[in-house]
Amino acid sequence: MAAILVCFSVIATVVFAGSSGASGQELTADYYEESCPLALATIKFVVGAAIVKEPRMGASLVRLHFHDCFVNGCDGSILLDDTDDMIGEKTAKANNMSVRGYDVIDAIKSAVNTACLGNVVSCADILAVAARDSIVALGGSSYDVLLGRRDATTASLDDADESIPNPFMDLPELVANFKSQGLTLHDLVVLSGAHTLGYSRCVFYRDRIYNETGTLDPSYAASLDARCPPTGEDEPLASLDDTPTTMDTDYYQGLMQGHALLHTDQQLYLQGRGGDSDRLVRYYAGNPDKFAEDFGAAMLKLGGLRPLTGEEGEVREDCRVMNQE
Repeated sequence: MAAILVCFSVIATVVFAGSSGASGQELTADYYEESCPLALATIKFVVGAAIVKEPRMGASLVRLHFHDCFVNGCDGSILLDDTDDMIGEKTAKANNMSVRGYDVIDAIKSAVNTACLGNVVSCADILAVAARDSIVALGGSSYDVLLGRRDATTASLDDADESIPNPFMDLPELVANFKSQGLTLHDLVVLSGAHTLGYSRCVFYRDRIYNETGTLDPSYAASLDARCPPTGEDEPLASLDDTPTTMDTDYYQGLMQGHALLHTDQQLYLQGRGGDSDRLVRYYAGNPDKFAEDFGAAMLKLGGLRPLTGEEGEVREDCRVMNQE
């Protein structure tokens, strides 16, 4: 098993380093080297400032990229506001009152447009780079981001509701959901490690506290009772692990202790089941360097999901609205 894990990131880098979009054009790490050499430094600066102001924002920016890519590929569609003719993704069940950071993306886009002397960098690429820069700002390892995505000219509430995994899924549902995106069980466990960052609302973990006592450590459940009562307020936040603003392997250690906040997270480790997900959780809990390496490879794979390239889509001037003819 260890040998398989050791070689995973190398294989992923080879296979996904040339992710192709709808037009067949490949994404590349140096896409903006000539057209806007200041693009990546500008994104990094704005992301860093946003995280200094509010460390929780790093997790939000990572989540924006994930939720974007799971709906018809990494195309910036999650950023589109509703119009008279289109209900977009922002009010989908997994996004409404939950996904945040749109204002930071707006600030990045404005700063990049200034640095590039025009509309050069796509919103979809901004999401991918901002996710990586957030990981690094919160103590994680850097990884190359492949660039050259273009932005969608439409978005769909129904597609978002159908595609984004919800926090109440059992393991077989999660595996099937990721498989529909071309992602494996290994990808599921590694990418779920992003839950070492951030918080969740009471409405998403209430059922776990009161109806899943068999997989939940009693002392941990007691610590959540006061902030999330059986009925009432849905908004109180709880951290997804004990270090919600540090990119580490505390998330996996928490799963082994019955401290998963969300049902979907605990589904990755059900002691005694002895499956591959259990073994992967134990492996990453004890191997932080391998987690950092494989997480970067998995994010590269995520970022390569069905991008628009070439003449597909557009590069939006404003990430919230389609360009005007």
